[in-house]
Amino acid sequence: MPDPAVGEPARPARRDWRHALLPPVAAWLIANLVTWTVARASVAGDGSRVAYWSTGGRSRWDSAHYLSIARTGYEMFWCRERYPDFRDVMCGNVAWFPGYPMSVRAVSATGLSYELSAVVVTEVSLLGMFALLWWLLGARLTRATGLTLAIGTVFPGGVYLHAVFPIATVTMALLVCVAGVKRGSWMLAAAGGFVAASCHPVGAVAVGMLLASAFFAWRGDTWPIRFAKAGVSAALAGCGVLWAKWLMWQATGHWDAYEILQASSYGQGGLHQPFAAMADAYDFPFRDWYTPKGHLPWLVEHALAAHRPQLWLNLVYVLLVVATAVVLLVRHRRLEVEEWAALALTVAVFLVPFFAGAEMSWYRNHAQMFVGLLLVRRMSVFVQVPLLVLCAAQYALLGAMFFAGVLV
Repeated sequence: MPDPAVGEPARPARRDWRHALLPPVAAWLIANLVTWTVARASVAGDGSRVAYWSTGGRSRWDSAHYLSIARTGYEMFWCRERYPDFRDVMCGNVAWFPGYPMSVRAVSATGLSYELSAVVVTEVSLLGMFALLWWLLGARLTRATGLTLAIGTVFPGGVYLHAVFPIATVTMALLVCVAGVKRGSWMLAAAGGFVAASCHPVGAVAVGMLLASAFFAWRGDTWPIRFAKAGVSAALAGCGVLWAKWLMWQATGHWDAYEILQASSYGQGGLHQPFAAMADAYDFPFRDWYTPKGHLPWLVEHALAAHRPQLWLNLVYVLLVVATAVVLLVRHRRLEVEEWAALALTVAVFLVPFFAGAEMSWYRNHAQMFVGLLLVRRMSVFVQVPLLVLCAAQYALLGAMFFAGVLV
């Protein structure tokens, strides 16, 4: 008969393994199942059925630019040089950051096509998001953490976490940054910030959070050391933007290639009045701009203006995150380090697209507010359950709008 004292430690190890892996993997699978269901209830822009498991079903306008960067690098040129009937503006792909396409290029070295490599990078990043969120939640299944993961599977704008876009990759990088701050590792925090900033302009909010981290993180150090860790990690994270600008300069000879293309082709540049930009985003006529052909399923027919309730839901979400932080500060006089980081990132991610005037992309940029789920965990079940229901309903509407090709 085996000695119980010898066999006993093995059982907790197996439980720990299951607790660490099964919930985030289950959340990732459910997120794909939900998105596939939405795709099945939708139609593509030409009236055909959506092939969710194909690379084409996950691609939109910007996806082609990310893939072109992965294939051949950056370029910028006058549109009329190649398209005589086009407007007299700049064309090219320098309005998109390199972190995601360079990851796609690396995966394509295995022999996979660029399109399939892009989907692999996206889905691995999404799985990494759930794994990091689960670790930051304490890797312990409770009603609060279970509901938090459930909300993550239908997170506002989350259909772009499955698309050929950098949204999942940059969000995973932001969570790595938060994990580094929580662990007291400025190098890990800087690495996460670098990847986030190199993948997407909104990911550069990590730089601001790391600068502010001197006031809520690195608590075991003296104030000079805290400021040093915050400053160095923020500076290294900011190098992600410098790397993007350097690649663009190498290809075009312009350090400001990103700004040139944004201003010329998209009318963006400088700071915008955020409330005016918010109103423009709300009123943008997607339904008039593009309507799918043929008979529309009920879900698609009612989803063509889904960006409007999406903006309200995103506003409610960020207000709930802020309110939760305020309540915790009033009651307990403190937030955990990772909660301070998540709070700063969530508010910044919500505001930055409107300061930049991104009237046609804020709904996907806001998916990076996923990091705020660290504070959703602290909400009452009477808040979490209605939030889950609202997110699920809106996920179906915005998802149908995406699969119908109305959103870019």
